[in-house]
Amino acid sequence: MTGLIIIICIILISIVLVQIGKITELTAQIKGEREALRDSSKWNGLLSMAFMVVFLLAVVISAWMYKNQMLGYGPHQAASEHGGVLDNMFFVTLVFTGIVFILTHIALFWFAYKYRWSENRKAEFIAHDNRLEVIWTAVPAVVMTLLVVRGLNAWNTVMADVGEDEDYIEIEATGQQFNWIIRYPGQDGKIGARDFKLTSAANQLGQDFTDSKNWDDVIVSQEMYLPVGKKVRVRIQAKDVLHNFYLPQFRVKMDAVPGMPTYFVFTPIKTTTEYRAELRKYPEYNEPYDLADPTGPKRWEKFEYELACAELCGKGHYSMKRILRIVSQEEFDEWYRQQESYYLSQIRGKDEDPNKDKVLDIEIQQRAKDFSANMQSAVESTNAADKTLVLNHIGFETGSATLTSNSKYELDNLVTALNAYPQVRIEIGGHTDNTGDADANRTLSQQRAAAVAKYVTDRGIDSGRLRTAGYGDSKPVAPNDSDENRAKNRRTEFTIL
Repeated sequence: MTGLIIIICIILISIVLVQIGKITELTAQIKGEREALRDSSKWNGLLSMAFMVVFLLAVVISAWMYKNQMLGYGPHQAASEHGGVLDNMFFVTLVFTGIVFILTHIALFWFAYKYRWSENRKAEFIAHDNRLEVIWTAVPAVVMTLLVVRGLNAWNTVMADVGEDEDYIEIEATGQQFNWIIRYPGQDGKIGARDFKLTSAANQLGQDFTDSKNWDDVIVSQEMYLPVGKKVRVRIQAKDVLHNFYLPQFRVKMDAVPGMPTYFVFTPIKTTTEYRAELRKYPEYNEPYDLADPTGPKRWEKFEYELACAELCGKGHYSMKRILRIVSQEEFDEWYRQQESYYLSQIRGKDEDPNKDKVLDIEIQQRAKDFSANMQSAVESTNAADKTLVLNHIGFETGSATLTSNSKYELDNLVTALNAYPQVRIEIGGHTDNTGDADANRTLSQQRAAAVAKYVTDRGIDSGRLRTAGYGDSKPVAPNDSDENRAKNRRTEFTIL
């Protein structure tokens, strides 16, 4: 129904315009051609002047009314170190072009009024004027030169890469339809290598897991965090089509081009909390965020820095929004500690893992830290149950008491712990599942406990501090009803005496 009404209105307006045209023609015939031309010129000139006034006032007033919604003005001052340079460049450009914009429109409409048709005015034709040519060539050239030089200085400042000795954090942003894959370096501070040929459902970035720098890298699937005051270098890539890495409040905008890595360097200078505090000073940001809930949170309370894609990359383009939180260094460190390595949590030990038969340096270091912490807790505890610790990372050849080569790392941790606590005496206990003969299992468990004790004493630990026991399948920690539970029962542990 609404569409029909609109069509009818358009038809009626067209009819009215046609009738006005006919009336104008009749009026001209009655008045005479020259009189009609004089009136027409007069009214066109006057209406042009009126339009100029209304138009320029609307431009100025609307710019003033909406300045607090625009980047660079009101509360939306740049939240990055380099952003002020860009804002200043745009402001200076706006001043020069704004002056030209206003003067040319005044001239355009004033001339339309002043030089309207009159039978007493004769046109004057000026073929050439050197002075005018010099003025309207030289002035724009000088202004353009100033703007270009400022722009080049801004470009060199904003696009400078990090120096070798600078303190910065590097992250990687890969655009795909329709998501950003954000990768942080691990504790080594380095992002691992990639090879597009390795891309798979499990390895979406094509990370080369033979490169040790990849082992501790973190892929963030939810909100991003960055520390305030810390320089950030963003590696920007794309997997499929053209995307654009856009952080408006930080004046960061760089295309993500398939096959052509780019980068952007910036330093956040306002935390999310500080930016909200700036917004809070303005009445329009104290309005309800949801107009349907006038008692709910205000607009400033719901503000978040947002990573967006500034290219029309497909119909799901809108879903590439990602929240970015700028926080203090302490808050960032706390969040960072909670992140898990993608390789260790998703790839390690699976078919995609090229290091399945190896113990990695990162694992050795982490296991040593965990073992030391567990040992300290056990020594300090007064609870008997806490005095027993399982040697989780040792193994034996099937059906024998021969230690596997990878067991040495866990046993070296035990040696280190016994040296750190020279007063501690321990019992090393071997356990099996219930598969096979019970006596044979007991003998095997005793032999395995003895193998562990020998490894420890061969590295300088006094044998008087150790005793061994083989318990066979007499002390299960889980029912022997599945492969998983039987694996839990096949263990070697030690108890602080």
